Amino acid sequence: MPSEERTVWYFYKVRWGRQEEFLELFRRNHYPVLKAQLGERFSSVRTYEPRYHGDGRADWTFAVSITYPNQAAMLAPSKEAEISRAMFPDQETFKQEEQRRFELLDAHWDVVLKEIEMEK
Repeated sequence: MPSEERTVWYFYKVRWGRQEEFLELFRRNHYPVLKAQLGERFSSVRTYEPRYHGDGRADWTFAVSITYPNQAAMLAPSKEAEISRAMFPDQETFKQEEQRRFELLDAHWDVVLKEIEMEK
């Protein structure tokens, strides 16, 4: 029987030569907001980048996997704005850095995974 958990992969394709800047902004601003939701809304948050330059089709350069305990948690309204206001009192700098993080992207897409039961 498939788990009630729901996993979403968030893919990013960062502009060539900008990966380190993107990672620094992600670590400083977005990751703490995600981490603050562990246990409450998320079961896990994991980050990835291809190990080698030529892995796969190279459509992505950074990915985040977020696992929710169930469908309801996945569909619940986000509290990210509320969390970020509490964590980052200097909202002007926070918003500028988040805008810059997205300016560094060529593409971004989300994939909600559906588990397939192989043993019936």
